[in-house]
Amino acid sequence: MFFIILLTFYFALNLGANDVANAMGTSVGSKAITLKQALIIAGVLEFTGAILFGHQVSQTLSTQITNPSLFTPQIFVMGMISVLLAGGVWLQIATYLGLPVSSSHAIVGAIAGFSWVALGVNAVNWLSIERITIAWIVTPVISAANAVLFYSQIKYWIINQSSQITQLNEWIPWLSVAVVGIFATLVLPPLTHNVTNLLGEQLGVNIPERDISIFVGAIATFGLTIYSWKMIEQGSAGAGVLREKLFSRFQLLSACFVAFAHGSNDVGNAIAPLAAIAYVNQAHTVPMAEIVIPTWILVIGGVGIVMGLAIWGKTVISTVGDRIINLQPSSAFCAEFATATTIVLASRLGLPVSTSHTLVGAVVGIGLLQNPKSIQISTLKGIAIAWLITVPVSASLSAIIFKFMEFF
Repeated sequence: MFFIILLTFYFALNLGANDVANAMGTSVGSKAITLKQALIIAGVLEFTGAILFGHQVSQTLSTQITNPSLFTPQIFVMGMISVLLAGGVWLQIATYLGLPVSSSHAIVGAIAGFSWVALGVNAVNWLSIERITIAWIVTPVISAANAVLFYSQIKYWIINQSSQITQLNEWIPWLSVAVVGIFATLVLPPLTHNVTNLLGEQLGVNIPERDISIFVGAIATFGLTIYSWKMIEQGSAGAGVLREKLFSRFQLLSACFVAFAHGSNDVGNAIAPLAAIAYVNQAHTVPMAEIVIPTWILVIGGVGIVMGLAIWGKTVISTVGDRIINLQPSSAFCAEFATATTIVLASRLGLPVSTSHTLVGAVVGIGLLQNPKSIQISTLKGIAIAWLITVPVSASLSAIIFKFMEFF
C-alpha cells in the first residue's frame, strides 16, 4: 500500500505542475502577480479546496470509463496502479516540454488502456469517451468566443474611451457583480451547503441555501465596488496605468477563486485510483458507484499538487502566460473570466471539461481580437499536438505497464 501511496503522490505532483500551473499562468503572464505570489496563492487555496471539498468527488473515474462489474479485485487494483504510473509519467513529460495538457484526459486514457488489454474492447465505456472527446473540441471554441465577447465590451466601453476614469467608475459595480457572480458559482454552493446545515441544526430551522449565497454575494460585491472606487479616487497615475492596476486587483481575486475551485474538483483525478484501491482492500470487492474518500487521501492529493506546482510549475506557467500572446491585466482577466464562465456552463450541462483547453482557448480568443499576427503559432502547434496524443499515449503507457505487471 505504501508503494501505491507514493504513486498517488507522484501523480499529484505532476498534476500540480501542469493543471494548477494553467490556472495561474495568465495571472503571472500579465504581471498581476509574481511567480512567488502565484505559488503562495495556489498553495494555500488549492490545498484548502482539496481538503474541504475534495470529498465531493464521490464517483470514481473507474466506474465512468469502464464497466466495473467485469473486473476482479486483483485485476482492478493492478489496473489502478498502472493508471497512476502512466498518468504521472505522461504529465511529467508534458510539463518538462512546457505543454499544458489535461490530467482528466490522461487518466481517462490510462483507464481505457488497461481495461482494453485486460478484458477486451467491450470493457471500455465508449460512450463516455465520445462525450469527453466532444467536450474536448467544443470547450476551447466556446471559451474563445466568450473571451472575445467580454474583451470587446471592455475595449469599447472602457479602453477606447477618452474618459477612461469616468467609464471605470460607472462600470466597476457591474464588473464586481460579474466577478462575484461567476466565481462564487464555483465556490459558494459547496461552502454554503455546509454552513446552512450547521446553522439549521443549531437554530432548529430550515435555512434556504440560496438565501445565504445571495447574502454573501451581495456583501462581496458591495465591498469590491467600494474598494475599487477608493483605489481610483486615490490613484495619481495615468488613466491607462490606473485601469490596468484596477484589473490586476480583479484578476488577483479571480485567480484565488479558480485555485480554490480547482483544488476542490480536480484533485479527484489524482486520488480517485488510490481511493478505489483503498475501498477494494477494505471491502474486498470492486466499487460499483459512489465511494467515501478518507481525509488522509485528500491530504496526500492536496500536498502533492501544491508541491508539484512549486517544483515544476514554472515551465507551464510560462507557456500559458507568455508564449501564446502578450497579456495585460485587462486582457488576462477577460481570459480567466471567459474560462470560468465556460466551466460553469459546461458543469450545468454535465459535460466533462478541461481547465487547460478552456483557458488556452480563451487566451487565443483574446489574441485573435487584439492582433492575430501576435499569436505564436509554433506554441499553439505544440499544445495542439499534446492535446491530440494525450489519450492514446496515456492509454498505451497504461496498457504496457499493466501487461508487464500481469506477466510478472
